[in-house]
Amino acid sequence: MQSAMFLAVQHDCVPMDKSAGNGPKVEEKREKMKRTLLKDWKTRLSYFLQNSSAPGKPKTGKKSKQQTFIKPSPEEAQLWAEAFDELLASKYGLAAFRAFLKSEFCEENIEFWLACEDFKKTKSPQKLSSKARKIYTDFIEKEAPKEINIDFQTKTLIAQNIQEATSGCFTTAQKRVYSLMENNSYPRFLESEFYQDLCKKPQITTEPHAT
Repeated sequence: MQSAMFLAVQHDCVPMDKSAGNGPKVEEKREKMKRTLLKDWKTRLSYFLQNSSAPGKPKTGKKSKQQTFIKPSPEEAQLWAEAFDELLASKYGLAAFRAFLKSEFCEENIEFWLACEDFKKTKSPQKLSSKARKIYTDFIEKEAPKEINIDFQTKTLIAQNIQEATSGCFTTAQKRVYSLMENNSYPRFLESEFYQDLCKKPQITTEPHAT
């Protein structure tokens, strides 16, 4: 099943080889695979939210809080369509979008963005340096396990900057990845069946009065 889903995403993201042909049967097969993929990501989202609610390591002297995701009201969900930042600011929205990207096999984009957000909050020079190298190893260098799609010049600049890491090491790359998500994945998320269901207001049914 997973291999079939991967092929569907490949067809959606990578230009088709002209030699493959563009007959009606090919198009019909592609659409069928895409529908299967979008249907399956709802199941992935449910699984992701359940696993994301697992409690982290308890902090000394403080009660550990379990991370929970409360389903938003239709009005709250509709706010996500007003701006990409509205979606990212919502814990449930962020988790939903992350699961959506996972279904499209491009979750490295949101993971890189989140890593950069955490990186910018780091105050310790030692931690800043170690985090910078980890981000570079995970997302930037050639054949990194979660390599993001940025140009060679930006990669080279980052490699130079992390030698003396500052909070702005990844600013350019983060902006490009943000723009990529905002202009491509975000619109598809808003059109997804899952998001449309969240925005639907429950129908109020009135039972006929007994005579």
